[in-house]
Amino acid sequence: MAELNTDDGGGKKGGGKVRSKKSNAKVDLTAMVDLAFLLITFFMLTTSLSKPQSMDLGLPDKDDDPTKNKEVKTDQRRTMTIILGKDNKIKWFHGLQNEPEPGGSPTNAVYGKNGIRKEILKRVASVPQVTGDPKKGLIVIIKPTQKSNYRNLVDILDEMAICNVPTYAIVNDFSDDEKKLAEEMNK
Repeated sequence: MAELNTDDGGGKKGGGKVRSKKSNAKVDLTAMVDLAFLLITFFMLTTSLSKPQSMDLGLPDKDDDPTKNKEVKTDQRRTMTIILGKDNKIKWFHGLQNEPEPGGSPTNAVYGKNGIRKEILKRVASVPQVTGDPKKGLIVIIKPTQKSNYRNLVDILDEMAICNVPTYAIVNDFSDDEKKLAEEMNK
């Protein structure tokens, strides 16, 4: 913008000191604002946003006759059961509970690499050696109780992915012993 300053020389008459008139300095910031918006737009468009990751979860086919009771028998040497309770409590056991072989007494655990992950990794490595068939890996049965929360289920599914568990299932059928254990956990 152009500004015209005219001075008619008014004021004192006579021979006083001549002072120069100070002009106001004005800076036009329009170009800098345009550049800032261009840079912001450029970095927003070129940055790759984090994409949510999903985990495949295989669900059984819908059964036409729900009254049919299909009981699936699994080798208890390959089975590990994890029961999720309230307040981030976990109990797990290998095989069937209260069976003498291969030791089905419930054990407490915590989430994380020094807790349940350590136990799952031990079982993933040992089960093919016990069964003698490398194709027959660990089967983990996850049983969330009514008082466990969604985060606990997601955390245990993450542990399954981290430990490369070949077969796992989410089940809500509890045996009588497991019901007692779940009630004890949820107190």
